[in-house]
Amino acid sequence: MSVTTSTIIPVVAPVTGQMINLATVSDSVFSRGLLGAGCGFIPQTDQIVAPVAGEVTMIAKTKHALGFKTKNGLEFLLHLGLDTVELAGTPFRLTVKVGDYVTAGQLIAQMDVAAVAAAGKKTTVLLTITNAAERVHALLLAASNQVHPAGTVIAGITLNMAANHEVGTIGPPAPSTATLANAIIQAVGGPSNIVNVIHCMTRLRFYLKDASLANDVAVARLDGVLEVARASGQYQVVIGSTVAEVYAAMLPQLGVSADDKAVDSSDLPPTRTFFGKVRRRLSQFIGVMTAAMFPIISLLAGAGLLKGVLAAIVGFKLLAPSSGTYLVLNAVSDAVFYFLPVMLGFTAAKRLGSNPVTLAVVGAVLTYPALVTAAQKASTAHISFMGLPLTLMNYTAAVFPMIVAAWLGKYVERGLKRGLPAYLQGVLLPILEVIFLSGVILIGIGPLTTYLSQGLANGIVALYRLSPAVSGLIIGGVYQVLVIFGLHWGLVPVVINDLATNGHSYLNAIISLTMVAQGGAALAVGLRAKQSRVRHLSVAAAVAAFCGITEPALYGFNLKYKRLFVAASLASAIGGLVAGILRVNNYALSGSLIGFPAFITPGVGIGPNFYGYLISHYGTLVVALGLALVLSFGQHFQAKSALPAA
Repeated sequence: MSVTTSTIIPVVAPVTGQMINLATVSDSVFSRGLLGAGCGFIPQTDQIVAPVAGEVTMIAKTKHALGFKTKNGLEFLLHLGLDTVELAGTPFRLTVKVGDYVTAGQLIAQMDVAAVAAAGKKTTVLLTITNAAERVHALLLAASNQVHPAGTVIAGITLNMAANHEVGTIGPPAPSTATLANAIIQAVGGPSNIVNVIHCMTRLRFYLKDASLANDVAVARLDGVLEVARASGQYQVVIGSTVAEVYAAMLPQLGVSADDKAVDSSDLPPTRTFFGKVRRRLSQFIGVMTAAMFPIISLLAGAGLLKGVLAAIVGFKLLAPSSGTYLVLNAVSDAVFYFLPVMLGFTAAKRLGSNPVTLAVVGAVLTYPALVTAAQKASTAHISFMGLPLTLMNYTAAVFPMIVAAWLGKYVERGLKRGLPAYLQGVLLPILEVIFLSGVILIGIGPLTTYLSQGLANGIVALYRLSPAVSGLIIGGVYQVLVIFGLHWGLVPVVINDLATNGHSYLNAIISLTMVAQGGAALAVGLRAKQSRVRHLSVAAAVAAFCGITEPALYGFNLKYKRLFVAASLASAIGGLVAGILRVNNYALSGSLIGFPAFITPGVGIGPNFYGYLISHYGTLVVALGLALVLSFGQHFQAKSALPAA
């Protein structure tokens, strides 16, 4: 008996159309399986795409049939219509030749469906694996009689052990990320429907001209997609840890550098209602926050971890604060926060359409040592700039002033371009923009946003102090719901502002334990599941949650089996209640189990706060695991299939 591996080779629909069972095809050569196992399609469009990644090994003289060979040695036949050999190639126009290497979903031909039908021939497109008997252990097909867009996954193949161990020599490795990127683009309505696309740590976030063109079912079925969500005007495709690779593969297919493209509201669907306008503004705000914060969020988290580790090492007297090692490592951990305005100026400008380098310089002006020092002296805190009163403040680690500056920078640059002669713009425009924006921030925007930031931070602390237990209970219970809709990114600048303003964040301490709860619920699957693949996936998802990334656990298992999500949410609420009672605090942008150094109190070391962290977080883990095991009793677990149901 053949032994299989867990590798599943995806096959995509070669044409948009209704998939039919091969046995129903009128040609007995195909219906009896003489040319191998496969399926057929009744085409609805003229475009034909490659069903797999591989080499084009054969093209019929009359262009009606093509052969492909994958790196795994699978051989496919794509037959365009029945009895179309008699048409001498007239209805077909090919864009590939023998020897070309194609990717799955790549456009390879045009078939004039109307001309084929007018000639009295059947337009059925057939796809078979001609060496299936020798190499295929199982072929998993999507349900028949359903319409599938071209380029979407409709089948999966597992090879027998002997076939799997043969080394493929055909072309480069199958570019799975490029294939997935192309399939997603097509399933959301094609490149023309995409206004912009950005990404955060686990999901692609699309701004679409017409969201109704996006096929949720087709996207969710793709190999590599965890889930689909629509929130705040964005079409969100949850990918997981490989999102950056898929995003990078998507850019050349869109033909633009999407990360540099600001979302122009004129490109989005018109909205006339008050709530529609509010939703659009919220969508744009979250988009700016996501795009601005994501490139540096890992640096901030890592710097927070390093800061906590340094505090522990010094507390245990393993390293002296005066040593060179400490000075260098402390500089590394502090620099990320100290020069945050520089980095935010660059990333926010890219998102909003300003000049990134110019805004980075504006951020450098705000953190210029002489100005920071002057802001700390009461005698120079109130000075003037070009005759206008200037209130100096410490802008290191500032978030909101730079976001406002990046938004304003686009309009300042436009105005300067209109006012300056072309021959002077190259020299004067950048420095004049820096002077203007720096002045505007230092005179008005900076103090205003800083006072608002301080008020926001104080408000969070006041609300927490009003009832730490109730605050922890509510925030712990609902935070992961925000993650489902991708709205949690709106809280990231709030947490960073809290840390920058007060040096700590009660809010982040509660957010941290919600990650642990999701991991605990996923871990329960590993203890209950009977299939080794499900166990491995659930444990991997749990480990990711313990490292601060909850989407694999959330979308892979907890939302699929809703009782798991209920268990995790209840555990989060209980954990938040305990954290509130113990007044657990967080001192860096890090959390979950891997972020334990962020709960070591600076200057104090391991003490009551750290013990509170251990009690609240590991208590949450135990409660989440226990509740999930109880609530999931009798549940038959399966990992989210990467392919449609057979």
